Amino acid sequence: MEFKLRTTFVAIMAGASLLLSGCAATSGSNDAASGQMVVAPIMPDYKLEVTLAKLNEILATMELTDEQRARFHYDRGVIYDSVGLRLLGRIDFHQALKLQPNLADAYNFLGIYYTQEGEFESAYEAFDGVLELAPEYDYAFLNRGIALYYGERYELAVKDMQDFYDRDPSDGYRALWLYLMSSKMNAESALTTLGSQRPKLADQPWPSVLVDYYLGNVSKQQVFSAAKVELRDAKEYAERLCEAYFYLGKRAEQLGQYQDAANYYRLTLATNIYDFVEHRYARIELAKVKQIIEQLPKS
Repeated sequence: MEFKLRTTFVAIMAGASLLLSGCAATSGSNDAASGQMVVAPIMPDYKLEVTLAKLNEILATMELTDEQRARFHYDRGVIYDSVGLRLLGRIDFHQALKLQPNLADAYNFLGIYYTQEGEFESAYEAFDGVLELAPEYDYAFLNRGIALYYGERYELAVKDMQDFYDRDPSDGYRALWLYLMSSKMNAESALTTLGSQRPKLADQPWPSVLVDYYLGNVSKQQVFSAAKVELRDAKEYAERLCEAYFYLGKRAEQLGQYQDAANYYRLTLATNIYDFVEHRYARIELAKVKQIIEQLPKS
């Protein structure tokens, strides 16, 4: 019974994965570095609604154990999250935890939501719960570190990110987030450390390019040119732009270029890559930058 149910869901999710791919169209005439959108925002195919309907039918009509029902609520919540329906996803994750209180994945999602909503104490508790249930859950260190970062508890944030980075020093994204957090304590030292970490990065041109941008080795134009290299599909281009806009926004903010930063964060949100960490926190960054802009003296 359980095998049949999970096989059914795997087939459904495979279809959903295809539906979420190839929905973006690129335009080579626009210059992303100038703050223009060069990719159509990813839009879920209408058939994704059919996928959700099938999951709804399974949950409404099939006899399931509590563990099976919890897993299907969690799986449906993941789909809701991937298309930006956070409230529905949150409801499903809570329901999953009622049925299976030791479901670490669900606590992880709730912690992310609490962070996005500025409920940092609840976020810390959720991620603490993840690590109690699954001490080797890598991304709980990242997500708790981000919650601590936005909660302005920078020393603890750096500790979590250092743990996350140490588990895979070849990952450019881990090096970049460690830099962003460390720079809040000592910007010069953080940049020096990032430079020392650069030779350790894996042979992954795209994340390495983002690191190189912070190190001053490549320009904005080169970042966006690199985003087009070795793409598997149009969706991957949108994903790379989501990342590029966010990290360029962070760098512009560091340089005091607040209007540019705000524009980049808006572009990050416009990609509709809801389940990327960059998209998740671009709204927080945009709100912070807008507040700074409002406080600047009028010319």
